[in-house]
Amino acid sequence: FFFLLRLLPLPPRLLQSAGLCRAFFSLPLRVSRPAAPSGSLPAPVVLRPASSSRQPDPPSGADGLALASDPGGTLNLLAMVENLQGDSGRGYYLEMLIGTPPQALNILVDTGSSNFAVAGVPDPDVTSYFNTELSSTYKSQGIDVTVKYSQGSWTGVLGTDVITIPKGIYGSYTINIATILESENFFLPGVKWHGILGLAYNALAKPSSSVETFFDSLVRQAKIPNIFSLQMCGAGLPVSGSGTNGGSLVLGGIEPSLYKGDIWYTPIKEEWYYQVEILKLEVGGQNLELDCREYNADKAIVDSGTTLLRLPQKVFSAVVQAIARTSLIQEFSSGFWTGSQLACWDKTERPWSLFPKLSIYLRDENSSRSFRISILPQLYIQPILGIGETLQCYRFGISSSTNALVIGATVMEGFYVIFDRAQRRVGFAVSPCAEVDGSPVSEIEGPFTTADVASNCVSSVSFHEPVLWIASYALMSLCGIILLILIILLLIPPRCQHRYTDNDVVNDESSLVRHRWK
Repeated sequence: FFFLLRLLPLPPRLLQSAGLCRAFFSLPLRVSRPAAPSGSLPAPVVLRPASSSRQPDPPSGADGLALASDPGGTLNLLAMVENLQGDSGRGYYLEMLIGTPPQALNILVDTGSSNFAVAGVPDPDVTSYFNTELSSTYKSQGIDVTVKYSQGSWTGVLGTDVITIPKGIYGSYTINIATILESENFFLPGVKWHGILGLAYNALAKPSSSVETFFDSLVRQAKIPNIFSLQMCGAGLPVSGSGTNGGSLVLGGIEPSLYKGDIWYTPIKEEWYYQVEILKLEVGGQNLELDCREYNADKAIVDSGTTLLRLPQKVFSAVVQAIARTSLIQEFSSGFWTGSQLACWDKTERPWSLFPKLSIYLRDENSSRSFRISILPQLYIQPILGIGETLQCYRFGISSSTNALVIGATVMEGFYVIFDRAQRRVGFAVSPCAEVDGSPVSEIEGPFTTADVASNCVSSVSFHEPVLWIASYALMSLCGIILLILIILLLIPPRCQHRYTDNDVVNDESSLVRHRWK
């Protein structure tokens, strides 16, 4: 059969939001039918894990979790179903009412940061902002706060106010809230949210970990279980920024209607980000054969605020080579893999059949076992732009990273993800909305033995941000002292300085100057 493939540069607006360069490439491809691989392995036998690794639906209240609706109490988990809107390209957001009288704002759900912040002044890229002067319950703490992300940053002032969540838990609660006064590359053109809800641990909170996070405040004041769960329903849908895709943020429990099958849990290695331990990756069923520490360099986290699956550079290169090798497209422009180009097919075609499945192995709660979460190409070959009536263009939903492996929306859209803070674990279950043309695009299988991987794939040295700040201040102080000494030496009168003799002169023969790099 014959496919027409065109690689087009991203439009300027998409390039601005993604930080990509312009490029153009056009390539017609003739693709042969896949041949059955020689020596194919038999289909894997899915074993049933013991109770320590998977969780069937327990009765309400088991382990302190809220698992059923309770219309008369604080929690009504069914009321939180489909309380999100958005897509993997621009993020998923929750409607929230802030202040007295309440001001309605859309808040981005981000499990990779810990501050609750909203636009506090007009901004050309947001349609609404929180006007503190109109709220009788707002109290400024007079503390400046700055938060930097992998892309973008903002500066604001810390304060407190009351919030309610129309499709969340009952009641109003007093929460720390930062009003954003200045930002750079944070609010982007076309986004439909006006603030960010950081759901990670207080270790990441700014300006210090003493700032109580949004979810910690809810747990303390509403007395809900210390757990939340997240479903994002954008699998196979265009990454358009229209905000039409749904999702659910369940605060305080697990809603059984949002998943099917069993929940598999992996331990949280460190309570700052939701850091987990990845043991290996497979592309098309083939192990990448990398040292497991490469997958966790320098951390592996679950982050709903990251749009793509981000991989350390060495892992990313291995994945791209494996996909290119096992896909039916043997020649492909590098611009597609790096994100600077889109691949376009006729709208009657489905390019997903050309690409392999990607599997991530996570350590089970029983450390001698693992389980794998798999995503089909429908999740990482993402429709993003239609051209005319004939072409649909796609982007590569995986990118390289310099400091982490990030399980972002590309993967999370395939699963119902449980952030069980009470038992220090992250759970994954197949999401019913992760289907394209009626077929599931995500899988969970296990258990598998971990005899072929190291007993610990995570570095024992953990450089948390507070430690980095201390180290930075120490280095700045040292540099200041050295600079002060140099200034004093420069101000010493010449007569006090040593007069060199011919024997003191250092020449090229007796120094490393002649060995310098040119």
